[in-house]
Amino acid sequence: MGFLVGPWLAQAVRAAVDLSLAEHLADGPRTAAEIAEAEGADPGATARFLRACASMGLVTYAEGGFAGTELLTVLHRDAPMSLRDLAASQSSACMWQTWARIPEAIRSGEAQTTQALGMSFFDYLAAHPDEGALFGAAMASMSAPVIREAVEVIDTAGATTVVDVGGAHGSFALAMLAKHPGLEAIVLDLPHSVPGAQAAAAESGLADRFTAVAGDFFKEVPPGDILLLKFILHDWSDDDCVLLLSNCRDALRPGGRIVITEIVIDDHSPGIAPLMDIAMLASAGSRERTLAEFDDLLSRAGLRRSTATPVEPPYVVIEATTAV
Repeated sequence: MGFLVGPWLAQAVRAAVDLSLAEHLADGPRTAAEIAEAEGADPGATARFLRACASMGLVTYAEGGFAGTELLTVLHRDAPMSLRDLAASQSSACMWQTWARIPEAIRSGEAQTTQALGMSFFDYLAAHPDEGALFGAAMASMSAPVIREAVEVIDTAGATTVVDVGGAHGSFALAMLAKHPGLEAIVLDLPHSVPGAQAAAAESGLADRFTAVAGDFFKEVPPGDILLLKFILHDWSDDDCVLLLSNCRDALRPGGRIVITEIVIDDHSPGIAPLMDIAMLASAGSRERTLAEFDDLLSRAGLRRSTATPVEPPYVVIEATTAV
């Protein structure tokens, strides 16, 4: 039953985000009536919803009302590792309609976004800028714990320019700039991501060393010493990955390297990795890969792996250089 009611749980979390439950309870307990009034919601339905949230561990009963739990705090917009945007994005209509076609994805081995949305996933985001902005923010929040560890293991010796390829709002590039004052960064992504990247750079006080560029990484990648590919290759087929990696190889300055941050999967991977693999099948017709499969992609693109460093499980930072 826990598996079967999974959709209820996901949409309840989305409702908690939509009602700003974490923010309302941040300063102490409140009653259902107070929250309903603040949100313009039905008081009876709000009370019933809070009862459901208590059963999920998001809130507890307190002082005639409800108090937030530690679990709820990750849905606060200002939490250090907030999952608010991710919760909203992953339970949004575009995702939900695609996940509903997972059986068809398994039968066909193909992406289901065209059948679900009428177009490819990234075309849909470009056509719906509000959802595109939410997706970019969601990827930034999902990336935060991985980025925090990845920046600690990336060697920047001799580098002056880092290029965040497909970097959305530039969270990885900005983390690199914050740690290494001598670096400058370029973020390359589709046009709908550029305003969010510029806003994130301004908010972090790093805009003077940061440039957001709109473009297509299947056509050209800006030159740099370190090229970051975080959660990118799992979006694409093997042939597309080879084309992208080849463009990255051509963009490398002498002595430069490509840094790939992805899930590395095997037949015994626990937890989220095998589920993410199926999600990528349905949404993009793509996959999570084994280390051997990454090595094959790199070889086909004229590159070779130099290191593979585990960070936040199940993610690994893979560094590659031009093959000699």
